[in-house]
Amino acid sequence: MNSKAPHATQADVKPAPLPRSAYRVFRTITTRWMDNDVYGHVNNVVYYSWFDTAVNAYLIEQGVLDIHQGETIGLVVETQCNYFAPLAFPQTIEAGIRVAHRGTSSVRYEVGLFAKDEPMTAARGHFVHVYVNHGTRRPQPFNESFIKVLETLS
Repeated sequence: MNSKAPHATQADVKPAPLPRSAYRVFRTITTRWMDNDVYGHVNNVVYYSWFDTAVNAYLIEQGVLDIHQGETIGLVVETQCNYFAPLAFPQTIEAGIRVAHRGTSSVRYEVGLFAKDEPMTAARGHFVHVYVNHGTRRPQPFNESFIKVLETLS
């Protein structure tokens, strides 16, 4: 029998809220009446929509993602969210974005959701996009302009 204590893995570490300083860029999101569920707070599935909205809107604004005529699209292959405090309508949400890892055609985006002016995340999570050719659905390496934008989030 091994007397050494086992090493803590990422799965063993209890998720905790993060401060605003953990994120590079922020986007404002306004809650809608329909976001609330019968329990009086934003339903958990809405958070994933906010992740997607915050990241994709930023990429579109930076000119590296064209969702209508571009040859490259991002497919979500993994997602996760941890919840720390309720959010509800009417409320303004501030989504912090950062890149945790970048491969040649994939990115792990991490997003923190903050109630307006609150110092710690109400929820935080991640999703992984694999960027593929729109027609073939095969991985497409990042071009230089996309890499530069991702570096601003790292």
